[in-house]
Amino acid sequence: MGVILLLVCIVVLVAYVIGLFLTPFILPIIKPVWSTVTVQALRFWLVAIPVAVAFVLVFGIGAWIGWTMATTPPPQPIEFEEEEEETEEAETESEEEKEKEE
Repeated sequence: MGVILLLVCIVVLVAYVIGLFLTPFILPIIKPVWSTVTVQALRFWLVAIPVAVAFVLVFGIGAWIGWTMATTPPPQPIEFEEEEEETEEAETESEEEKEKEE
């Protein structure tokens, strides 16, 4: 799967760079398929599509983080006094046990 992903990404990257920067040279090749394509239109869509996808992904992730923050209940407060009292009681008990043993 990794090799397939690598190859697909390389092919898409090369096709994107060729389409963006060598548009005047590839336009005669694709002109019979799309007769209304112009250099400006092709370059516009080669930039607009990735920008739109990135925009949607960034703000989608932001919305998901916001939703998660809004729907997650706040953590319970840590009560240090109770823990200190329990620790002191445990120390007192262990001291009493030591005194009994002696």
